Amino acid sequence: MTPAPPPRPVTRHHDGRIRAYRPTVDPGVFGALDPVAVFRARTGDEVVESAVRHDLERAVYTTPHGVVCLSRTGDPVWAADFEPRSEESRGHRPGCAFSLDGRTVWVCRPDAMAGRGDFDQWVVHDTDSGTVLARHELKTVGHGAFHHVHPVDGSVYLDIGEGQDGVVTVRGALGADGVPQFTTYPWPDRCLIDLAPDGEHFMSVEHGQTDVAFHLHPDGTVLLTLSVEDFGHDPEETFVEWSGGYLTPDTAVVTLGGETEDGHPVRRSCPGGA
Repeated sequence: MTPAPPPRPVTRHHDGRIRAYRPTVDPGVFGALDPVAVFRARTGDEVVESAVRHDLERAVYTTPHGVVCLSRTGDPVWAADFEPRSEESRGHRPGCAFSLDGRTVWVCRPDAMAGRGDFDQWVVHDTDSGTVLARHELKTVGHGAFHHVHPVDGSVYLDIGEGQDGVVTVRGALGADGVPQFTTYPWPDRCLIDLAPDGEHFMSVEHGQTDVAFHLHPDGTVLLTLSVEDFGHDPEETFVEWSGGYLTPDTAVVTLGGETEDGHPVRRSCPGGA
C-alpha cells in the first residue's frame, strides 16, 4: 500500500521571512507548530502572499510589483516583474500557488485595480526557470484571489473577489497537449470555500451569505444547497460566513454568523453533509 503524502505546507510571512508549517494529522498531538522550513525574502520586498512547494525546496511569493521564486538556501531562482510598475498603493493583492506536482507556479495578477490594464491576468510559470507557460486574461476587475489546488487531478481553482460586484470562479487544467485550458463558471455570486479531500466535489457560499452549496467536480453541478433556514435560523438575523471547509470527503463545517442584541458578533459552526 502506498503511504499517503504528507499534508501540503501552509505559510505565514513576517519580518521578511516566509515560514512553512505542516499541520499534523495525528489527533493526539496538540500545541504550537514549529516551522519545517524558513525562507528569507529579498531585502526591501513587501511580501503579499507566499507558498512553499511540498518538498520544501522552493518558495514563491508575490509583491505588489512582481513574483519571486527562492531556493531552500534563500537564493532567488528567478523573478518576474509586473509591468508597468503600479502607482496604486492599495486595492490589489497578487496571489500565487504551486501546482500539485510542484512543476509550475500559478500567479493571479489583479492588473485592473493596479492600473496596468482593463482586466486581470492568470499566469503560469515554470518553477525551475520562471518561463511563462500560459497567460490567461480573466475578464475580471478583482482586488485579489484565492488559489485552490485539486488534490487528485492537479487542476487549479481561482476564486476572484471583485468587492461588491461579486466573485468569479475560474478553473485551470492541463489539456491533452499539455497546454493549460481555462474554464470560467457561469455564476458571478458564489465564493469558493474548499475542495473535498477526495476531489469529488467542492463547497461554495453565496456572495450575499444566504446559503452554502456543494458542487460536483469539475462541471460545478449543484449536489446540495443549504440555506440559513435549513439550519433553523432566521435569515434576517443570521448569515453564512465565507469560511468553513471539509473535515472528510463527506462532512464539512459550515459557519453561521450574526450579532447579539448589543451588537457583539456570534459564530456557530454546524456540520453539513456534502
